[in-house]
Amino acid sequence: MSKKKFSAGLAVFLAIVCLIVGCGIGLVGGFTADALTYKSDEAPHMHVEGALQVHFVELGNKYTGDCTYIKAGDTDILIDAGSRVDSVTAISEYINQYVTDGKLEYVIVTHAHQDHYAGFTKRSGSIFDLYECGTVIDFALTNQKDTSTMYQNYKAELADEVAAGATHYTARECIEQNKNVFDLGSGVTMTILDSYYYYHESSTENDYSVCTLFTSGDDNYLFTGDLEAAGEAKLVEMNPGLPEVTLYKAGHHGSKTSSSDALLSVIKPEIVCVCCCCGSPEYTKTDANQFPTQQFVDRIAPYTDKVYVTTLCIDYDAGKFEPMNGTIVVVTGAAGVTVTCSNSDKVLKEWDWFKQHRTCPAAWK
Repeated sequence: MSKKKFSAGLAVFLAIVCLIVGCGIGLVGGFTADALTYKSDEAPHMHVEGALQVHFVELGNKYTGDCTYIKAGDTDILIDAGSRVDSVTAISEYINQYVTDGKLEYVIVTHAHQDHYAGFTKRSGSIFDLYECGTVIDFALTNQKDTSTMYQNYKAELADEVAAGATHYTARECIEQNKNVFDLGSGVTMTILDSYYYYHESSTENDYSVCTLFTSGDDNYLFTGDLEAAGEAKLVEMNPGLPEVTLYKAGHHGSKTSSSDALLSVIKPEIVCVCCCCGSPEYTKTDANQFPTQQFVDRIAPYTDKVYVTTLCIDYDAGKFEPMNGTIVVVTGAAGVTVTCSNSDKVLKEWDWFKQHRTCPAAWK
């Protein structure tokens, strides 16, 4: 089949048009962002540019779950891959915009709950199967039994990845071997913070969460998985000089048991991102305790009103949901720190759901 030929004049004209359009887009907020049509079975797509990018990926279903993709220069990091095994498709479709070499330099698996590690447990087609993983850091302890199929699958998938050449540490090994600070290039460091529950058993799996701090110049970004209040108090105690943070991923999806005053009074977050299906009865029918909870809102309010949430539950039983902010991306670049979302940039207090289901704190009025 013959190919169409363009005249030289037409080619020059098209090149100039593309240049003008590209420059125009690049000037808007210092990044490019293309939000595509959202479908219930896939994550919305959006492309941004910046020296350090933190992407809270919407997982394309009605369930609460965590998946954070971080790009620091040419280094690709994935923290967790919830919420269900089939979320792998939404995750990979999204991050493949950025992971062009098929390699994740770092993978962090915070703890062994389905909504955080399901995407690593698929025996054929897991995150470990789809990407070459350089270093995998995971939880030191778990309450999961060897009879758990999901946990067995995780261990098998991890073993396969290590056999293929990946380096593996538990968070405890990072601390004990003094290998807890990683230079990611582009002036960014990743620190595995020390935590009491790397060494001591807990009645809740959440407390085993791997806790991570990213630093870029004067900006700090804190990720604590589902660590709960007692663990947060120990986190502050065991990491002297824990800094104030530009970005905080809300602990345990904005639950009442995390994001405690003991932690917030130290980190004083400027931006808070909540990975959840807002207002979902998945874990409780009590409205005030559905993510993000009233207690979480009340504790966060004195520090910031810049709170963003990935997904909104419409009708859980009918499987209906829609993006709230959608995929949330925090970009650090020459213009400072910006937040852009695939669906809407409105903060939590501006949503009708919030006005109908939560009492607005005085600090947000």
